[in-house]
Amino acid sequence: MAGTSPIAPALSAQAAYQLANVTKTDAQFGSLTPRWLPRFLDWKALETGIYRLNKVKEGETPLDALCRGAGDNANVPEGFVDYETAPREYRLGSISTVINIDTRIADLYSSPYDQVNEQIRLAVESLKERQESQLINSDDYGLLKNAADSQRVKSISGSPTPDDFDELISKVWKEPSFFLAHPRAVAAFGRECTRRGVPPATVSYYGSNFLTWRGIPIVPTDKLFVDGHKVPKSKTGKTNVLLVRTGEAKRGVIGLHQSNLPGGAVRGLAIRFMGVDKNGIASYLLSVYCALAILADDAVAVLENVDVGNYYKYEK
Repeated sequence: MAGTSPIAPALSAQAAYQLANVTKTDAQFGSLTPRWLPRFLDWKALETGIYRLNKVKEGETPLDALCRGAGDNANVPEGFVDYETAPREYRLGSISTVINIDTRIADLYSSPYDQVNEQIRLAVESLKERQESQLINSDDYGLLKNAADSQRVKSISGSPTPDDFDELISKVWKEPSFFLAHPRAVAAFGRECTRRGVPPATVSYYGSNFLTWRGIPIVPTDKLFVDGHKVPKSKTGKTNVLLVRTGEAKRGVIGLHQSNLPGGAVRGLAIRFMGVDKNGIASYLLSVYCALAILADDAVAVLENVDVGNYYKYEK
């Protein structure tokens, strides 16, 4: 257009980028979760990897006691408290992986982030994710598979309702610690509370807010699967909800781990350098040793097969 000045040439951003110092982050692992369950558990260190759960033999040798007033001459009952002769022993399970790192790559490209440390860090995070899943789903010691049959309840309507959560509390009424549920189940429970006009209160732990019911926090985890998936493929699906009492003194649930492991900066974790092969590949073995013990049947209750897909329409 007549009368306009031509645009003066200038250094482009694309060209300047070649000389610029770029601030980089370490590797971001998108699938990591807060892993609340291990934080809420009490943990006991073992020396031998075995935890024997001694129990009283119930019902066969009851111990009677006599209450008597002054002047009563009734005989004091006699007896003893018997023990189970074959108590259960929990043995630590292992979760392991091997990391292989080309030493040439580690030598040349370890600034600003050490490649070996980064690989080990990400491997440890993966092991800890698997650990939380095992604490819930392991056939040997997981909460879901090892809850007593008497502690399993069905939802009244199919959805996780306040009535269902109250039923769980009736099963774990001795100082219950927390509910455990998939985030979709937490949302479904919130919808049921909203529909009934009783929105749940919140409480803060570890700097995060949790919904509660009857003052008991509802802890989210994606390791309680919906139709077998951490991330459900649809808005509908079935899952389970747990109520847990924790602590050895409360005869609840406790986590078990091995003490004094080599290279163990994290509870129950062992890191071993396995050497460098003839091709210059360095290998590291990472293992987490853990288990979970349910000290009494009434320490865990399960609300089974609840539907997370119910939604409600409200009039404006």
